Amino acid sequence: MTATTSNQTQAPNPTQTPALIPTQSTDHTGTVAATPLHPDFVATLAAGFAADPARLRAQNAVTRTPVGEVAMNHARATSIRTSVSNQLDDWSVANQKKSGRCWLFAALNLLRVGAKQRLGVKEFEFSQNYAMYWDKLERANFFCEDVVATAGEPIDSRLVGFLLQTLLGDGGQWDMAVSVFLKHGVVPKEAMPETQSSSDTDAMNTQLRARLRKGALALRAAVADGGDVAAVKAEVLTDVHTILTIHLGTPPTSFDWQWTDDEKQFHRDGVLTPQQFFERYVTLDLTQYVCLVDDPRREHPKGAALTVANLGNVIGGRQVRYVNAPMATIKELAAASIVAGEPVWFGCDVKPQMHREDGIWAADLFDYSGVYGVDLSTTKEERVVSGESAMTHAMLLTGVDVVDGTPRRWRVENSWGDDKADKGFFTMDDSWFDEYVFEVVVRTDALPEDLRPALTAEPIVLPAWDPMGALA
Repeated sequence: MTATTSNQTQAPNPTQTPALIPTQSTDHTGTVAATPLHPDFVATLAAGFAADPARLRAQNAVTRTPVGEVAMNHARATSIRTSVSNQLDDWSVANQKKSGRCWLFAALNLLRVGAKQRLGVKEFEFSQNYAMYWDKLERANFFCEDVVATAGEPIDSRLVGFLLQTLLGDGGQWDMAVSVFLKHGVVPKEAMPETQSSSDTDAMNTQLRARLRKGALALRAAVADGGDVAAVKAEVLTDVHTILTIHLGTPPTSFDWQWTDDEKQFHRDGVLTPQQFFERYVTLDLTQYVCLVDDPRREHPKGAALTVANLGNVIGGRQVRYVNAPMATIKELAAASIVAGEPVWFGCDVKPQMHREDGIWAADLFDYSGVYGVDLSTTKEERVVSGESAMTHAMLLTGVDVVDGTPRRWRVENSWGDDKADKGFFTMDDSWFDEYVFEVVVRTDALPEDLRPALTAEPIVLPAWDPMGALA
């Protein structure tokens, strides 16, 4: 019988399950051959979609409305109250604008609590621009040292490639902030105010990276040829200093400090260096704090000390050290600190399950699985090992709502300005804390006995590209 042909293609029946993809085969080496995306498979997908009323309704909604608004759980959102039983903040939020300085903002926001009390004022900010200037110059030096140390490795090795790809971003970690403050001190914002580039760092960072990558090649060549490595490094850092100073201004070596407190009393403290200002107006002993992390991977036991190779900014500064702690302990210590009157620096994966306008987070705030009809559920460990989640933002916990000794929501000082949420203060449901918070900073003397050995133990060294090395 002779087959007939037609110019029309009949859509596959979506209720059937034909052999849509060619059977996988292996070559003579036993390697599984790659399977192309088959047209019949695509046609069946399209027919199945068209026959599903729920997916068509979702398409109608999402093609005209942001998917987050479609997926938002209205009942859950309206159930989250913003009041908390313990609230410390009575000040205005800061604004990092178009920069990735959240970790420095959060750290300086913590320091300004005691400074405001000492100054007798409600509103005060340390210069975030000053802190970033020294972080970037120190980090350029740190990068140059890494380049020299890895000069014997191929330039396309994973480590060298990682260093060249990720250099000199705006993000950082708690211990890196402490290293900057302890070495370079702090200054009031008026002593080194914001510039266009401190508030929008992209153009400056682009030029800094270009110079440092060029410098990396020169440093590697100097090591290979027996050249003057120190001279090459000095030239690189001179150029980095020039670019930084053009963009951010010249950091003060001293300044005349005087102010009027909220009782209209005038005070004069004379000419101070940034280090002297730190000694007089920072009330916390930053050497007595530790970063607790929730690393959910089973190969990293709770109670272990962790660090990340090649992570840091100040040569000779503090090692980035984490203590891997149970989430229950992390929340207990964070809540206790707030109840005792001290805010808490913390790092998280900020974007999932967040409504930015309303300023709320909850683990079940958005039902994307319901919108798509696709199971998107994962555990925290699965998200970390697959690259789906890591720390992306640092903020300050300034309040906690405690019921029968258990936190049920948290108040957060963000650094995104005051036009969102409660004048820039966000509300975090406790369910979100478990899933997306990765680290908090607490006093070392608050640690339970089972975590204290990790303060001095030799840490597990994670590779430079490990998720725990993500920078806020």
